[in-house]
Amino acid sequence: MEYRRMGKTGLQLSALSFGTWVTFGNQIDNQVSEDLLKLAYEQGINFFDNAEAYANGQSEIVMGNILKKTGWDRSTYVVSSKVFWGGEKPNQKGLMRKHIVEACHAALKRLQVDYLDLFYCHRPDVHTPIAETVWTMHNLIQQGKVLYWGTSEWSAQQITEAHYVAERYKLIGPVMEQPQYNMFERQKMEAEFLPLFSNFGLGTTTFSPLASGLLTGKYLKSLPEGSRMQLKDLDWLKRSALTESKQHKVAQLQQLADELGVSLAKLSIAWCLKNPHVSSVILGASRPEQLRENLGALEVVKNITPEVQEKIETILGNKPQFQEF
Repeated sequence: MEYRRMGKTGLQLSALSFGTWVTFGNQIDNQVSEDLLKLAYEQGINFFDNAEAYANGQSEIVMGNILKKTGWDRSTYVVSSKVFWGGEKPNQKGLMRKHIVEACHAALKRLQVDYLDLFYCHRPDVHTPIAETVWTMHNLIQQGKVLYWGTSEWSAQQITEAHYVAERYKLIGPVMEQPQYNMFERQKMEAEFLPLFSNFGLGTTTFSPLASGLLTGKYLKSLPEGSRMQLKDLDWLKRSALTESKQHKVAQLQQLADELGVSLAKLSIAWCLKNPHVSSVILGASRPEQLRENLGALEVVKNITPEVQEKIETILGNKPQFQEF
């Protein structure tokens, strides 16, 4: 396993990490969840990603039970939670002080840990002053309940504003962002966030490296029964992913992967790892053999030579262009 610094911080994350969105407490049973977490840990993964919204908190309960059962030394793994969607009633959703504090306490209880290594603001909250959010996160860190805080799916402007508030009041600002990043979703990581990397040393823990399964190649003809794409609450993924243009590009990428003698999934994950601004790529899996296969992407990074990268760019035709204003 390769380990990378999370941006400008001293924290080291495994280049490949393990997330539980969709799977834990929902798609797979608890024994499979335990098998997956143990496999990830045994293979050197030290970052486990979670959120209050995953399976309405059940995902964190499942993970917490496994962590307690294994008895792993707390210093050997990093665990995260995210706050925004806690419920439907007033003050159960958003980034106001009340919900952030209560969500943190609830996550600690579900995960059965004394502190969260990483705590993300799962989405921006336009109804709460950014200063209130930054102050609250700062206080949680000062209290020892959180070690680092960051954002997920925020814009560069919103992250910059959070940093300006932190600088103004001498507070601890966000140090990591969790954006979607794959061959089809590149704008933020390769253009919009460039000033954040240079100005703030932003770390990134990216998700959906396989574009919700599209970059595995298995959806070229049909949707496999029982796959993530078949879940009713993920209909939006099917609408956004299964376009004729993307399918054509996936077919070409599959041909390139075949020429290299690797799976398309490994090639796609390795492509994400090639970006030096990626601190960790979050993997999801519903079966141990799936996770074991995707972990092999670390060995494929060396296959992405400048020539191969040029072929990929020709196929994709979507390289973002950074424009200075």
